[in-house]
Amino acid sequence: MKKVVLCGYMGCGKSTVGHILSAKIDLPSFDLDDLVEKKAGLSVSEIFSKKGEIYFRRLEHEVYMEMMSGKESFVLALGGGTPAYANNHLLLKGNNVQSFFLKASIDTLYDRLIHEKHGRPLLAEKSEEEMKEHIAKHLFDRNYYYNQANKVISVDGKSADEVASEILEKLA
Repeated sequence: MKKVVLCGYMGCGKSTVGHILSAKIDLPSFDLDDLVEKKAGLSVSEIFSKKGEIYFRRLEHEVYMEMMSGKESFVLALGGGTPAYANNHLLLKGNNVQSFFLKASIDTLYDRLIHEKHGRPLLAEKSEEEMKEHIAKHLFDRNYYYNQANKVISVDGKSADEVASEILEKLA
């Protein structure tokens, strides 16, 4: 089997789809943010506020490299910014890697993130109008990196189960 890697902007469903997919293909599921939190002994929000984004990105890169250099098969949900830093996008096309960009529109992302913005360090202080602008800017900046994935899956109007099933078809 392979390493199945899910990337896309925060709120696109990477973690949820990852858990569903892992159950369908009987592979362990990991969330890169959870692995970073475990290594740091702090939540992502705490890392951002106490140590800063640069520290977080460095630690995220280390943990991602460790995961991808092993021989194990798994489903891995990346952080929203992971592919855009430290040449992490190059690992989306490695040997035994099947990567998927879960592509969502600005409106879909906004509708999902507006209810959980306080748990998202990059959005917590933004007004609703600033949020949409922030999402649009990030998508523009990160689109190149997300599109380095092997396949692009549109998630607009689909449940997490439907997205996982679509990925499963493409893995077959």
